[in-house]
Amino acid sequence: MPRSAGTTRLRAARVAAGYHSQQALADALTKLGLSVGTRQLRRWESTNPPWPQPDCQRALTRLLGQDMQALGFTPPDGRDEARPDPSRRIVVGGAIAALGLATVPAQAQATMQPATVAADFAAVTRSHRRMYWSVAPAELHPSVLAHARLGCALLAETAGETRKAVAVALAESYLLAGRVEFFDLREPDAADSTLLRALQAAGEADDPLLGAAVLAHTAFIPGWAGEREKAVERMIAARTYARRGPASAELLAWLDAVEAECETRRGNTRTALHLIGHGEDVLAAGSEHTSPEWLDWFSAARLAAFKGNTQLKAGHLPQARETLTRVLDDLPPESDKQRTVILGDLAAVEAAAGRPEEACRYAGLALDQLAVTWYATGMDRIREVRRTLAPHQHEQCVRDLDDKLYGWTTTVSALSR
Repeated sequence: MPRSAGTTRLRAARVAAGYHSQQALADALTKLGLSVGTRQLRRWESTNPPWPQPDCQRALTRLLGQDMQALGFTPPDGRDEARPDPSRRIVVGGAIAALGLATVPAQAQATMQPATVAADFAAVTRSHRRMYWSVAPAELHPSVLAHARLGCALLAETAGETRKAVAVALAESYLLAGRVEFFDLREPDAADSTLLRALQAAGEADDPLLGAAVLAHTAFIPGWAGEREKAVERMIAARTYARRGPASAELLAWLDAVEAECETRRGNTRTALHLIGHGEDVLAAGSEHTSPEWLDWFSAARLAAFKGNTQLKAGHLPQARETLTRVLDDLPPESDKQRTVILGDLAAVEAAAGRPEEACRYAGLALDQLAVTWYATGMDRIREVRRTLAPHQHEQCVRDLDDKLYGWTTTVSALSR
């Protein structure tokens, strides 16, 4: 005898939502305050499923994203079927539509995506994250945004654990796009909007650590603009979110590094060095929690890079030279973008120490790397060094640096990106 719709539809919706066993869905219903076991679920997935109680109807439509008839139930005469829970709409609902982030419709689409769509979508997100370190930002950025738009559409076609997994990957994609816009393309306004989308997607996933990472990135924007109070407020929010999840030592130390960067740009180098020292202690103590896969932009070497820059700004030139030289040796091979920043800071150290030839040597090495892997933050460092070398502009080493700084390749790259 063929299986009835009551059997196939509910089971298909359960699996598509990421609940691969009846026990998994029973556990999810229990978390919503319902006492539903696998025995009841077997009855609902039987050839003649009973009509659930109203609270169970609301829970099923919320977790599975489809109305009761779509799930294979036939309502008794005079009964109203439950619709998907309106609380499934994306956080900060009205604001999201204006930003272009999809909202889940009041009634689910006729066709729901299978559970495998979450893993497939996340795989592309991971690939984009790896490509960030080598692919030109102007080429990578449109692909990341197009992928994020796909994720917004998938949110409306998924439910339960599948939807949560899509939301996590979507938040990561928007976070990556925001990083490209701020650090690589120098578009802070665009980055601010994109990072808000990332935060909203992290809220859909209920992932506080992703929320902490996004909020800390938003602090860079006012921090670099000299708006200390706004940067501090965003860092307080980031630390609050980090306390809600199993934060690793690396994530906590990175939050110290971000705040230190903001303080350094305001000239508060003493406070910044204190924060970096705290971050070093956190890393040394370690943590039982492992770092999320997406936290690929931070390490002990990169904390030292923050420290070297702060020592430079504080005028501690011998310490900065020692710190930055050690960082240059410790950076992994794939850290080309960060290497341009370190070389730029070493050039600044030598310029401040009255050694223009050494300054030009480091700046030239940075420009060689920028010709291969463009990074606006690295170029900013070199331009700043060149300004400090104005008293030596008639020396041959500075003229040679100008030839490289304003060569065809470098100039076109700077203007086109």
